[in-house]
Amino acid sequence: MTLRSSTPTDELYTRTAEDAARAVIASYSTSFGLAVRLLGVRNRHHIRNIYALVRIADEIVDGLASEAGLAAAEQREMLGGFASATRAALSSGISDNLVVHAFARTARAAGIGAELIDPFFASMDADLDPADPGGPSGPEVEGGTSPVRGFDSQAHDEYVYGSAEVVGLMCLKVFLIDLDRTPAEVARLEHGARQLGAAFQNVNFLRDLADDDQRLGRSYLTPGHRLTEAEKAEWVDTIRQQLAAAQVAITELPKDARTAVRCACALFTALTDRIAATPVAGLYRQRVRVPNAVKARLTAHALINAAREGRS
Repeated sequence: MTLRSSTPTDELYTRTAEDAARAVIASYSTSFGLAVRLLGVRNRHHIRNIYALVRIADEIVDGLASEAGLAAAEQREMLGGFASATRAALSSGISDNLVVHAFARTARAAGIGAELIDPFFASMDADLDPADPGGPSGPEVEGGTSPVRGFDSQAHDEYVYGSAEVVGLMCLKVFLIDLDRTPAEVARLEHGARQLGAAFQNVNFLRDLADDDQRLGRSYLTPGHRLTEAEKAEWVDTIRQQLAAAQVAITELPKDARTAVRCACALFTALTDRIAATPVAGLYRQRVRVPNAVKARLTAHALINAAREGRS
């Protein structure tokens, strides 16, 4: 992949594209925006560019297209067009879609290729698969009787790999730009990145039970039935194991990435604790959140640890 030489026109357009990516993140995720600000300057814009593309694809399949009145085939066509634009920009280094353009610049700089992009869009496409009309219906809350599309263990693992683990691997490629690491070090970091991505996604599935079930008709954590207390406890245990595995790898990350990743880990650990303390019936009614005061305390703790590392 050959990087194009920069011109004043190109630089202005790319800055505008990165501003657009920054606006997407600011609008959709305060927690993620907080963590990104803790990254080193060389990483910050690249991580925003990755997550902006991920966010747009997610919005397409999570209601943007359907609520605009698009039929199922049209929704899939819209996602396919976005995926095709991304692949084309990866080859050319330019796109008339600002978010795609920003992502392509990051992907080309970090060596992100089809091996990560294709599984991501495959998982997004899976979200457009319809529920089985004869399959299980949603939990009996507020009259929820619409069919729910369930995910068995294999489907769940494939979906999580494409929707989350590859995003962690994309971020890792950014963190390692122009840095030398041995194959063994890269393997450990990749394992940590995948575990962290999986943990974040599984936490999101528990946090978003109500919306996924009642609005989107999806059950990511079961084949379609209502999640039980025992199953929730098993998923919480899995998430904690994934977060612990990710924590082991953080010490091998470049210093300018550690604080942000530790902060994100801490935020999701706090969210996991709150989910663990919430009955399943409550998760099907409302989204669990971490209060802003707790977020501020966890961020301060991450910064203190970073300062201590810097003195050691």
